[in-house]
Amino acid sequence: MSETMEIARLGLRGDGVTADGVVVPGALPGETVRAEPEEGTRPPRARLDAVLTASPDRITPFCPYFGTCGGCAIQHLAAAPYAAWKRDLVVGALARAGIEAPVAPLVDAHGSGRRRITLHVRAGDGGRPPNGGPQAGFMAARSHALVAIDHCPITESALHRAPEVARVLSRPLGGGGGKPLDVQVTATATGLDVDIRGHGPASERARQTLVLLAGDLDLARLSLHGEVLIARRPPEIPVGRSRLVPPAGGFLQATAEGEATLARLVVEGVAKAKRVVDLFSGAGAFSLALAEAHTVHAVEGEEGALKALDRAFRETPGLRTVTTERRDLFRRPLLAPELDRHDAVVFDPPRAGAEAQSARIAESKVPVVVGVSCDAGSFARDAALLVRGGYRLEAVTPVDQFRHSPHVEIVGVFKRPGKRR
Repeated sequence: MSETMEIARLGLRGDGVTADGVVVPGALPGETVRAEPEEGTRPPRARLDAVLTASPDRITPFCPYFGTCGGCAIQHLAAAPYAAWKRDLVVGALARAGIEAPVAPLVDAHGSGRRRITLHVRAGDGGRPPNGGPQAGFMAARSHALVAIDHCPITESALHRAPEVARVLSRPLGGGGGKPLDVQVTATATGLDVDIRGHGPASERARQTLVLLAGDLDLARLSLHGEVLIARRPPEIPVGRSRLVPPAGGFLQATAEGEATLARLVVEGVAKAKRVVDLFSGAGAFSLALAEAHTVHAVEGEEGALKALDRAFRETPGLRTVTTERRDLFRRPLLAPELDRHDAVVFDPPRAGAEAQSARIAESKVPVVVGVSCDAGSFARDAALLVRGGYRLEAVTPVDQFRHSPHVEIVGVFKRPGKRR
Protein backbone atom coordinates (compact mmCIF):
# COMPACT_ATOMS: atom_id res chain seq x y z
CA MET A 1 0.00 0.00 0.00
CA SER A 2 1.33 3.44 -0.95
CA GLU A 3 2.35 5.95 1.68
CA THR A 4 2.92 9.71 1.69
CA MET A 5 6.60 10.51 2.20
CA GLU A 6 8.72 13.65 2.56
CA ILE A 7 12.05 13.61 0.73
CA ALA A 8 14.92 15.06 2.74
CA ARG A 9 17.99 14.68 0.54
CA LEU A 10 19.61 13.08 -2.49
CA GLY A 11 21.51 9.88 -1.88
CA LEU A 12 24.82 8.78 -3.33
CA ARG A 13 23.06 7.13 -6.29
CA GLY A 14 20.88 10.14 -7.11
CA ASP A 15 17.79 8.74 -5.40
CA GLY A 16 15.56 10.68 -3.07
CA VAL A 17 15.94 9.69 0.59
CA THR A 18 13.52 10.37 3.45
CA ALA A 19 14.67 11.53 6.89
CA ASP A 20 14.37 7.97 8.19
CA GLY A 21 16.42 6.51 5.32
CA VAL A 22 13.82 5.21 2.85
CA VAL A 23 15.23 5.36 -0.71
CA VAL A 24 12.77 6.61 -3.34
CA PRO A 25 14.24 6.57 -6.87
CA GLY A 26 13.02 9.49 -8.98
CA ALA A 27 12.18 11.76 -6.04
CA LEU A 28 13.95 15.03 -5.18
CA PRO A 29 14.68 16.85 -1.91
CA GLY A 30 11.77 18.95 -0.62
CA GLU A 31 9.16 16.92 -2.45
CA THR A 32 6.09 15.25 -1.01
CA VAL A 33 5.49 11.99 -2.83
CA ARG A 34 3.29 8.94 -2.74
CA ALA A 35 5.38 5.77 -2.85
CA GLU A 36 4.86 2.08 -2.22
CA PRO A 37 7.38 0.43 0.14
CA GLU A 38 9.22 -2.60 -1.25
CA GLU A 39 9.35 -5.55 1.10
CA GLY A 40 12.65 -7.02 2.23
CA THR A 41 14.96 -4.35 0.79
CA ARG A 42 18.06 -3.06 2.58
CA PRO A 43 18.25 -0.12 2.79
CA PRO A 44 14.48 0.22 2.73
CA ARG A 45 13.18 1.30 -0.67
CA ALA A 46 9.90 2.51 -2.07
CA ARG A 47 8.56 2.75 -5.62
CA LEU A 48 7.50 6.25 -6.62
CA ASP A 49 3.83 6.40 -7.56
CA ALA A 50 3.23 10.15 -7.76
CA VAL A 51 4.83 13.48 -6.92
CA LEU A 52 2.31 15.38 -4.81
CA THR A 53 4.40 18.52 -4.27
CA ALA A 54 7.18 19.00 -6.82
CA SER A 55 10.55 20.58 -6.13
CA PRO A 56 11.23 23.84 -8.00
CA ASP A 57 14.42 22.12 -9.15
CA ARG A 58 12.51 19.38 -10.98
CA ILE A 59 12.82 19.46 -14.77
CA THR A 60 11.46 17.24 -17.54
CA PRO A 61 13.85 14.41 -18.53
CA PHE A 62 14.89 14.61 -22.18
CA CYS A 63 15.27 10.87 -22.78
CA PRO A 64 12.18 8.75 -23.55
CA TYR A 65 13.78 5.78 -21.81
CA PHE A 66 14.54 7.57 -18.53
CA GLY A 67 12.85 5.85 -15.63
CA THR A 68 12.94 2.41 -17.25
CA CYS A 69 16.53 2.23 -18.56
CA GLY A 70 19.05 1.85 -15.76
CA GLY A 71 21.76 3.88 -17.50
CA CYS A 72 20.96 7.40 -16.23
CA ALA A 73 20.04 8.14 -12.63
CA ILE A 74 19.17 11.81 -12.55
CA GLN A 75 17.91 13.61 -15.64
CA HIS A 76 15.12 15.28 -13.66
CA LEU A 77 17.24 17.73 -11.62
CA ALA A 78 18.11 21.26 -12.77
CA ALA A 79 21.72 22.06 -13.70
CA ALA A 80 22.82 24.12 -10.67
CA PRO A 81 21.61 21.75 -7.90
CA TYR A 82 22.83 18.82 -10.00
CA ALA A 83 26.36 20.29 -10.11
CA ALA A 84 26.26 20.97 -6.37
CA TRP A 85 25.14 17.39 -5.66
CA LYS A 86 27.96 15.92 -7.74
CA ARG A 87 30.57 18.12 -6.09
CA ASP A 88 29.18 17.12 -2.70
CA LEU A 89 29.78 13.44 -3.56
CA VAL A 90 33.49 14.25 -3.52
CA VAL A 91 33.31 16.55 -0.49
CA GLY A 92 31.42 13.89 1.47
CA ALA A 93 33.81 11.07 0.56
CA LEU A 94 36.81 13.13 1.65
CA ALA A 95 35.09 14.12 4.90
CA ARG A 96 34.32 10.49 5.72
CA ALA A 97 38.01 9.72 5.21
CA GLY A 98 38.96 12.56 7.56
CA ILE A 99 40.56 14.68 4.82
CA GLU A 100 40.25 18.44 4.56
CA ALA A 101 41.02 19.82 1.11
CA PRO A 102 39.76 22.56 -1.19
CA VAL A 103 37.30 21.14 -3.72
CA ALA A 104 36.77 23.18 -6.90
CA PRO A 105 33.38 23.57 -8.58
CA LEU A 106 32.30 20.74 -10.87
CA VAL A 107 33.81 20.94 -14.37
CA ASP A 108 31.37 19.97 -17.12
CA ALA A 109 33.19 17.62 -19.52
CA HIS A 110 30.25 16.02 -21.32
CA GLY A 111 31.21 17.73 -24.58
CA SER A 112 29.47 16.20 -27.59
CA GLY A 113 28.44 13.18 -25.53
CA ARG A 114 29.61 9.69 -24.64
CA ARG A 115 31.90 8.27 -27.30
CA ARG A 116 31.45 4.65 -26.30
CA ILE A 117 28.66 2.46 -25.02
CA THR A 118 28.21 -1.22 -24.25
CA LEU A 119 24.88 -2.56 -25.44
CA HIS A 120 23.33 -5.80 -24.28
CA VAL A 121 21.72 -7.91 -27.00
CA ARG A 122 19.06 -10.50 -26.30
CA ALA A 123 16.90 -12.66 -28.58
CA GLY A 124 13.41 -11.33 -29.31
CA ASP A 125 10.24 -13.14 -30.27
CA GLY A 126 11.10 -13.54 -33.94
CA GLY A 127 9.12 -10.55 -35.21
CA ARG A 128 10.42 -7.32 -36.63
CA PRO A 129 12.50 -5.01 -34.36
CA PRO A 130 12.07 -3.23 -32.07
CA ASN A 131 9.35 -5.60 -30.80
CA GLY A 132 10.82 -8.79 -32.25
CA GLY A 133 14.09 -10.23 -33.46
CA PRO A 134 17.31 -9.39 -31.59
CA GLN A 135 16.88 -6.57 -29.07
CA ALA A 136 19.69 -4.16 -28.13
CA GLY A 137 19.71 -1.78 -25.21
CA PHE A 138 20.54 -1.39 -21.53
CA MET A 139 19.41 -3.17 -18.41
CA ALA A 140 16.60 -1.74 -16.33
CA ALA A 141 17.63 -0.39 -12.94
CA ARG A 142 18.29 -3.17 -10.38
CA SER A 143 17.14 -5.77 -12.92
CA HIS A 144 18.29 -8.18 -15.61
CA ALA A 145 15.40 -7.10 -17.84
CA LEU A 146 16.51 -5.54 -21.12
CA VAL A 147 15.24 -2.11 -22.13
CA ALA A 148 15.48 -2.06 -25.93
CA ILE A 149 16.36 1.35 -27.35
CA ASP A 150 16.42 3.05 -30.72
CA HIS A 151 19.38 5.25 -29.76
CA CYS A 152 20.96 6.70 -26.63
CA PRO A 153 20.56 10.52 -26.56
CA ILE A 154 23.60 11.14 -24.32
CA THR A 155 26.02 9.69 -26.87
CA GLU A 156 27.82 11.37 -29.73
CA SER A 157 25.68 11.46 -32.87
CA ALA A 158 27.94 8.86 -34.53
CA LEU A 159 26.73 6.34 -31.92
CA HIS A 160 23.04 6.88 -32.53
CA ARG A 161 23.03 3.94 -34.95
CA ALA A 162 24.84 1.69 -32.45
CA PRO A 163 21.74 -0.32 -31.39
CA GLU A 164 20.99 -1.22 -35.00
CA VAL A 165 24.65 -2.13 -35.56
CA ALA A 166 24.52 -4.38 -32.49
CA ARG A 167 21.33 -6.07 -33.65
CA VAL A 168 22.69 -6.75 -37.14
CA LEU A 169 25.99 -8.14 -35.84
CA SER A 170 24.23 -10.39 -33.34
CA ARG A 171 22.34 -12.39 -35.96
CA PRO A 172 25.22 -14.61 -37.15
CA LEU A 173 25.84 -15.39 -33.46
CA GLY A 174 22.30 -16.45 -32.68
CA GLY A 175 20.85 -13.01 -31.97
CA GLY A 176 21.77 -13.13 -28.29
CA GLY A 177 19.77 -16.29 -27.80
CA GLY A 178 21.70 -19.09 -26.11
CA LYS A 179 24.46 -16.75 -24.93
CA PRO A 180 23.53 -13.10 -24.36
CA LEU A 181 25.92 -10.70 -26.06
CA ASP A 182 27.59 -7.49 -24.98
CA VAL A 183 28.50 -5.21 -27.90
CA GLN A 184 30.91 -2.38 -27.16
CA VAL A 185 30.73 0.40 -29.74
CA THR A 186 33.23 3.27 -29.82
CA ALA A 187 33.05 6.36 -32.02
CA THR A 188 36.48 7.11 -33.44
CA ALA A 189 37.79 9.66 -35.94
CA THR A 190 37.70 7.01 -38.68
CA GLY A 191 34.41 5.25 -37.89
CA LEU A 192 32.85 2.87 -35.40
CA ASP A 193 35.04 0.39 -33.54
CA VAL A 194 33.03 -2.63 -32.36
CA ASP A 195 33.98 -5.45 -29.99
CA ILE A 196 31.53 -8.32 -29.34
CA ARG A 197 31.76 -10.28 -26.10
CA GLY A 198 29.80 -13.02 -24.36
CA HIS A 199 29.37 -15.49 -27.21
CA GLY A 200 32.53 -17.52 -26.88
CA PRO A 201 34.18 -19.17 -29.90
CA ALA A 202 32.35 -18.58 -33.17
CA SER A 203 32.18 -20.86 -36.18
CA GLU A 204 34.21 -20.01 -39.26
CA ARG A 205 31.00 -19.35 -41.14
CA ALA A 206 29.81 -16.89 -38.49
CA ARG A 207 33.16 -15.12 -38.52
CA GLN A 208 33.09 -14.75 -42.30
CA THR A 209 29.57 -13.37 -42.13
CA LEU A 210 30.64 -10.86 -39.48
CA VAL A 211 33.48 -9.68 -41.71
CA LEU A 212 31.03 -9.10 -44.57
CA LEU A 213 28.64 -7.25 -42.25
CA ALA A 214 31.48 -4.99 -41.08
CA GLY A 215 31.77 -3.81 -44.67
CA ASP A 216 28.02 -3.39 -45.09
CA LEU A 217 27.91 -1.32 -41.88
CA ASP A 218 31.07 0.62 -42.81
CA LEU A 219 32.80 -0.18 -39.51
CA ALA A 220 36.39 0.86 -38.95
CA ARG A 221 37.18 -2.32 -36.99
CA LEU A 222 35.32 -5.36 -35.74
CA SER A 223 36.59 -7.72 -33.06
CA LEU A 224 35.31 -10.71 -31.13
CA HIS A 225 36.47 -10.92 -27.51
CA GLY A 226 39.32 -8.58 -28.41
CA GLU A 227 40.41 -10.66 -31.42
CA VAL A 228 40.34 -8.47 -34.52
CA LEU A 229 38.22 -10.01 -37.27
CA ILE A 230 38.74 -7.13 -39.69
CA ALA A 231 40.32 -3.68 -39.52
CA ARG A 232 39.06 -1.81 -42.56
CA ARG A 233 40.57 1.41 -41.21
CA PRO A 234 42.65 2.05 -38.07
CA PRO A 235 40.17 3.32 -35.43
CA GLU A 236 42.03 6.49 -34.48
CA ILE A 237 41.50 8.57 -31.36
CA PRO A 238 43.05 12.07 -31.45
CA VAL A 239 45.16 12.73 -28.34
CA GLY A 240 46.70 16.16 -28.69
CA ARG A 241 48.96 15.94 -31.74
CA SER A 242 49.00 12.14 -31.59
CA ARG A 243 46.66 9.63 -33.24
CA LEU A 244 46.10 6.72 -30.88
CA VAL A 245 44.76 3.36 -32.10
CA PRO A 246 43.60 1.63 -28.89
CA PRO A 247 43.58 -2.15 -28.60
CA ALA A 248 40.32 -3.84 -29.54
CA GLY A 249 37.93 -3.60 -26.61
CA GLY A 250 40.45 -1.51 -24.66
CA PHE A 251 39.73 1.24 -22.16
CA LEU A 252 39.02 4.86 -23.13
CA GLN A 253 37.69 7.78 -21.13
CA ALA A 254 33.93 8.17 -21.57
CA THR A 255 34.01 11.44 -23.53
CA ALA A 256 36.58 13.19 -25.68
CA GLU A 257 36.04 16.38 -23.67
CA GLY A 258 36.52 14.43 -20.44
CA GLU A 259 39.81 12.98 -21.60
CA ALA A 260 41.08 16.40 -22.70
CA THR A 261 40.01 17.99 -19.40
CA LEU A 262 41.63 15.30 -17.28
CA ALA A 263 44.84 15.47 -19.33
CA ARG A 264 44.96 19.25 -18.92
CA LEU A 265 44.54 18.99 -15.16
CA VAL A 266 47.20 16.28 -14.95
CA VAL A 267 49.70 18.34 -16.95
CA GLU A 268 48.98 21.39 -14.80
CA GLY A 269 49.35 19.27 -11.68
CA VAL A 270 52.86 18.00 -12.41
CA ALA A 271 53.94 21.59 -13.19
CA LYS A 272 57.69 21.80 -13.89
CA ALA A 273 58.62 18.21 -13.10
CA LYS A 274 61.12 16.83 -15.60
CA ARG A 275 60.61 13.09 -15.12
CA VAL A 276 57.07 11.76 -14.67
CA VAL A 277 55.96 8.19 -14.04
CA ASP A 278 52.42 7.45 -15.30
CA LEU A 279 50.96 4.50 -13.37
CA PHE A 280 47.97 2.56 -14.74
CA SER A 281 48.71 4.43 -17.96
CA GLY A 282 46.38 2.47 -20.21
CA ALA A 283 47.01 3.35 -23.84
CA GLY A 284 48.59 6.61 -22.78
CA ALA A 285 46.12 9.48 -22.99
CA PHE A 286 47.97 11.19 -20.14
CA SER A 287 51.43 9.98 -21.17
CA LEU A 288 51.10 11.48 -24.64
CA ALA A 289 49.89 14.80 -23.23
CA LEU A 290 52.69 14.84 -20.66
CA ALA A 291 55.31 14.01 -23.29
CA GLU A 292 54.84 17.42 -24.87
CA ALA A 293 57.06 18.83 -22.08
CA HIS A 294 58.12 15.96 -19.80
CA THR A 295 60.01 12.68 -20.00
CA VAL A 296 57.49 9.93 -19.23
CA HIS A 297 57.71 6.35 -18.00
CA ALA A 298 54.34 4.62 -18.51
CA VAL A 299 53.51 1.52 -16.44
CA GLU A 300 50.50 -0.65 -17.27
CA GLY A 301 49.46 -4.28 -16.99
CA GLU A 302 47.88 -4.66 -20.44
CA GLU A 303 50.39 -5.35 -23.20
CA GLY A 304 48.06 -4.21 -25.98
CA ALA A 305 47.60 -0.81 -24.36
CA LEU A 306 51.35 -0.30 -24.05
CA LYS A 307 51.90 -1.29 -27.68
CA ALA A 308 49.29 1.26 -28.76
CA LEU A 309 50.97 3.95 -26.67
CA ASP A 310 54.43 3.13 -28.00
CA ARG A 311 53.20 3.26 -31.59
CA ALA A 312 51.45 6.61 -31.09
CA PHE A 313 54.57 8.04 -29.44
CA ARG A 314 56.87 6.88 -32.24
CA GLU A 315 54.54 8.26 -34.91
CA THR A 316 54.30 11.71 -33.30
CA PRO A 317 57.34 13.90 -33.96
CA GLY A 318 58.55 16.37 -31.34
CA LEU A 319 57.53 14.53 -28.16
CA ARG A 320 59.89 13.98 -25.24
CA THR A 321 60.90 10.39 -24.52
CA VAL A 322 58.19 7.93 -23.49
CA THR A 323 59.26 4.54 -22.14
CA THR A 324 56.89 1.72 -21.21
CA GLU A 325 56.86 -1.10 -18.67
CA ARG A 326 54.36 -3.93 -18.40
CA ARG A 327 53.63 -4.63 -14.75
CA ASP A 328 50.68 -5.69 -12.60
CA LEU A 329 50.57 -2.77 -10.20
CA PHE A 330 48.06 -4.50 -7.95
CA ARG A 331 50.44 -7.39 -7.26
CA ARG A 332 53.75 -5.64 -7.90
CA PRO A 333 53.38 -1.92 -7.18
CA LEU A 334 56.38 0.28 -7.85
CA LEU A 335 58.41 0.58 -4.66
CA ALA A 336 59.64 3.81 -3.12
CA PRO A 337 63.20 3.58 -4.54
CA GLU A 338 61.75 3.08 -8.05
CA LEU A 339 59.38 5.99 -7.62
CA ASP A 340 62.10 8.26 -6.28
CA ARG A 341 63.78 8.27 -9.68
CA HIS A 342 61.00 10.59 -10.84
CA ASP A 343 59.95 14.14 -10.04
CA ALA A 344 56.21 13.44 -10.21
CA VAL A 345 53.81 10.50 -10.08
CA VAL A 346 50.52 10.27 -11.95
CA PHE A 347 48.17 7.39 -11.14
CA ASP A 348 44.78 6.61 -12.64
CA PRO A 349 43.64 3.18 -11.43
CA PRO A 350 40.39 1.33 -12.18
CA ARG A 351 37.31 2.07 -10.08
CA ALA A 352 38.53 -0.13 -7.21
CA GLY A 353 41.45 2.23 -6.63
CA ALA A 354 45.14 1.60 -6.01
CA GLU A 355 45.51 0.78 -2.33
CA ALA A 356 48.75 -1.21 -2.62
CA GLN A 357 50.37 1.30 -4.97
CA SER A 358 49.21 4.29 -2.91
CA ALA A 359 50.87 2.79 0.16
CA ARG A 360 54.18 2.61 -1.71
CA ILE A 361 53.80 6.15 -3.03
CA ALA A 362 53.24 7.30 0.56
CA GLU A 363 56.65 5.85 1.44
CA SER A 364 58.41 7.69 -1.40
CA LYS A 365 60.07 11.08 -1.56
CA VAL A 366 58.46 12.15 -4.83
CA PRO A 367 57.44 15.80 -4.34
CA VAL A 368 54.30 15.85 -6.52
CA VAL A 369 51.60 13.21 -6.97
CA VAL A 370 48.53 13.61 -9.19
CA GLY A 371 45.77 11.11 -8.55
CA VAL A 372 42.90 10.52 -10.99
CA SER A 373 39.87 8.43 -10.12
CA CYS A 374 36.34 7.70 -11.29
CA ASP A 375 35.18 6.72 -7.79
CA ALA A 376 34.99 9.17 -4.88
CA GLY A 377 35.20 6.43 -2.24
CA SER A 378 38.34 4.72 -3.54
CA PHE A 379 39.94 8.11 -4.25
CA ALA A 380 39.36 9.18 -0.65
CA ARG A 381 40.80 5.90 0.65
CA ASP A 382 43.93 6.23 -1.48
CA ALA A 383 44.23 9.92 -0.60
CA ALA A 384 44.10 9.05 3.10
CA LEU A 385 47.11 6.75 2.66
CA LEU A 386 49.09 9.54 1.00
CA VAL A 387 48.10 12.07 3.66
CA ARG A 388 49.13 9.71 6.45
CA GLY A 389 52.45 9.34 4.62
CA GLY A 390 53.08 13.07 4.83
CA TYR A 391 51.52 14.39 1.63
CA ARG A 392 49.15 17.34 1.59
CA LEU A 393 46.13 17.27 -0.72
CA GLU A 394 46.33 20.79 -2.14
CA ALA A 395 43.68 20.76 -4.86
CA VAL A 396 40.73 18.59 -5.87
CA THR A 397 38.79 19.06 -9.09
CA PRO A 398 35.61 17.05 -9.78
CA VAL A 399 35.00 16.47 -13.50
CA ASP A 400 31.63 15.46 -14.92
CA GLN A 401 32.08 13.29 -17.98
CA PHE A 402 29.44 10.82 -16.72
CA ARG A 403 26.55 13.29 -16.92
CA HIS A 404 23.22 12.13 -15.43
CA SER A 405 24.94 9.34 -13.48
CA PRO A 406 26.25 9.18 -9.90
CA HIS A 407 29.81 8.70 -11.18
CA VAL A 408 32.28 11.56 -11.05
CA GLU A 409 35.90 11.84 -12.15
CA ILE A 410 38.34 13.40 -9.69
CA VAL A 411 41.80 14.90 -10.10
CA GLY A 412 43.74 15.52 -6.90
CA VAL A 413 47.14 17.17 -6.57
CA PHE A 414 49.27 16.05 -3.61
CA LYS A 415 52.54 17.64 -2.54
CA ARG A 416 55.12 16.61 0.00
CA PRO A 417 56.19 19.71 1.95
CA GLY A 418 59.89 20.44 2.14
CA LYS A 419 60.96 17.98 -0.57
CA ARG A 420 62.69 18.76 -3.84
CA ARG A 421 60.64 20.54 -6.50
